[in-house]
Amino acid sequence: MLQSKAFIKTKKEAPKDEVSVNAQLLMRGGYIDKLTSGMYSFLPLGFIVLKKIERIIREEMNAIGGQEMLMPALQPKELWEEAGRWDSMDVLYKLKDQQGREFGLGPTHEEVITDIMRKRTISYKDLPLYLYQMQTKFRDELRSKSGLLRGREFIMKDMYSFHASEEDRKKYYEIAKKAYGKVFRRCGLTTIAVEASGGSFSKEVSHEFQTPTESGEDLVIHCEKCGWAKNMEVADKKAGDPCPLCGNILTEAKSIEVGNIFTLGTRFSSPMNAVFTDKDGSAKPMIMGCYGMGLSRILGTVVEVNHDDRGILWPRELAPFDVHIVPLVSKDEKITKQVFVEAEKIYHALQETMTVLYDDRDSVSAGEKFADADLIGAYQRIVISEKTLKERKIELKKRDEEKATLMTAQQGIKAVRVAAKK
Repeated sequence: MLQSKAFIKTKKEAPKDEVSVNAQLLMRGGYIDKLTSGMYSFLPLGFIVLKKIERIIREEMNAIGGQEMLMPALQPKELWEEAGRWDSMDVLYKLKDQQGREFGLGPTHEEVITDIMRKRTISYKDLPLYLYQMQTKFRDELRSKSGLLRGREFIMKDMYSFHASEEDRKKYYEIAKKAYGKVFRRCGLTTIAVEASGGSFSKEVSHEFQTPTESGEDLVIHCEKCGWAKNMEVADKKAGDPCPLCGNILTEAKSIEVGNIFTLGTRFSSPMNAVFTDKDGSAKPMIMGCYGMGLSRILGTVVEVNHDDRGILWPRELAPFDVHIVPLVSKDEKITKQVFVEAEKIYHALQETMTVLYDDRDSVSAGEKFADADLIGAYQRIVISEKTLKERKIELKKRDEEKATLMTAQQGIKAVRVAAKK
């Protein structure tokens, strides 16, 4: 991609009405645009990263048997009344159509997926079944002040599993738990699987996946030795206490929740009459599990924990570009021309096998180019300048490295390709 043609409009100053690091850097870097509190547009750069997160999630959910689908965001009041949540869900956006029918803008989809299942003849032979979607959700959030971490409109993956027995549901719960860990690792996030209450859905323990960071709104207590962890809201331990499993001293950590998994049981299938025919011919309510993670929240969290004072440090699988080629303008027009000729050769050599951003702007200073490159945060950067031209070399560095390495163009091309595949 040519930078002169790309819709990338960087800003030197952070927006005054944003306090979170993720919103500040993503807006400055041209990744997102704020429409109003808790509502953001994903500009081309942001959309690239969002799609990479989506791909990772899809691969890992499909690997554990998930089947992708898409459900309506607009949901009739009657469904929510059947499940008893129309009046109790305080974040539900409610509206009426021209005929006076009432609807909710979906903050979640338990009612809709249960309605889909109950309309079909399901036997024990059809189960288990795992269905998921990635879709925009809406929540009337009062505290939407953390950029992509707490939105009123956001993108979420929600998966629902259906089982004939609680034993089978528990078995799949552990499979999903491992898959979640893999998703977050691929996104460059360290997470703690934290025990939490099942809330209004179930008395069973649920798990939140929390990323430790000082900018987090949640507080968890955990053991760094054996992995025991609980949300402080439900924990009966405090920092300094011995771990109940191994005796190691427990510590507290601020964190951001990036996903959760929990038991639904028959919370929705019973009142909505979503049943299956068991081996003995009897009709029984399907046993359900739920598994959610926020795509836009993951994106925001990655920026919160992967940045420096110059900009974003994207992990390899999420970086919008594998490499950013930055030719520097010289005072000598002939040398400048040679620099850009060399840069273009490298650009054409790489663009067929990887994503490349080529800063072809010939009227921008070196300082501005470097500032933009650091802010955008491509995984690697190649610099061609008057200095490197004289030595018949290029400068190559990863975004998280302080020093660049001098090498020939061919060595650089090979090194970039190898690093992009790791």
